Amino acid sequence: MKAVDVDIVTDLVLVGALAVTWVAAGLVADGLQNARSAAELRRRAGWLSALVMIGAAVFVAVPAVTWLLPGESVAPAAALLATIPGLVVLTVGVRRLGQVRRGAGAFATAPQTPLPPGLRAAAAHPLILVPMQVTGLAALVGVPIAARLVEVPASDVAGYAITVVGAAVVAIGVRAAVRHSRLSLLALAPIGRSRPRVPVNSR
Repeated sequence: MKAVDVDIVTDLVLVGALAVTWVAAGLVADGLQNARSAAELRRRAGWLSALVMIGAAVFVAVPAVTWLLPGESVAPAAALLATIPGLVVLTVGVRRLGQVRRGAGAFATAPQTPLPPGLRAAAAHPLILVPMQVTGLAALVGVPIAARLVEVPASDVAGYAITVVGAAVVAIGVRAAVRHSRLSLLALAPIGRSRPRVPVNSR
């Protein structure tokens, strides 16, 4: 096998692992609010936390492996696309996810308790969902770069890809915001119904 082929295979393995991990995290985050009980939500949040940690480890492994191995690698450039949303996940999303896990853990004595509307809305927060799905999408875009099918930055294909990714990011953000707003309204509805009625003085 030629050295160039080995470099391509190595890059594909690294960037492919990054894409698979973050796409999986995005899918788990998308279904987080669909948990039927507090115990299930805590379990899903645990899986998501594990995927985020694995994804962060792959981020670190990409430059480390390519530095240790001989040959030319484009894996760091391909992984760079997912770095910014990945940092948002690690700085903001992880904190929000931790709040959800602690909220679900408060029902440890009654794990089959139906998921409260407020906790369901917190699990659907855009700062948890959007950065993870955008990171997975950006990592997927890095796969053809790792395969040497797209050159960065001097490529018309790369420009089209950035446009498509930008439109997808907007769609993901709008969808997450609408869903979170809907769940937040459902969480506030019981409060509105529980307000005491002021009696009308009869004359």
